[in-house]
Amino acid sequence: MSELSPRIDLTQAVQAVRDQLMAATELGRHEPLRFEVGEIHMEFTVELRYDAHVQGGVKAWVFSAEADAGGEKAHTHKVSFTLKPKDAGSGDGWEVGNDNEGDASAFDRLNEH
Repeated sequence: MSELSPRIDLTQAVQAVRDQLMAATELGRHEPLRFEVGEIHMEFTVELRYDAHVQGGVKAWVFSAEADAGGEKAHTHKVSFTLKPKDAGSGDGWEVGNDNEGDASAFDRLNEH
């Protein structure tokens, strides 16, 4: 990985997805339509590097092809996993939206014009 590009570790990549789901939930708070979040399939190409500052010594960095501009050859591995979001309090599946039921009647009015 080029030292010029910021490194993103696997933990930060998963946290970014979590943060964006929370932001989508907040944006959808007053919307009449709700989405249930299903399984989230994530796949990354990672570079494993020894890091003396990390317990266990190895850290997985998300790898970008553009980051290899320095001529350094990296040994990469593909990592894929599935996340199933759950509400921390209830254990139920996660929904993006609000508690109001959706109403499709406005779609019928659009066809009348």
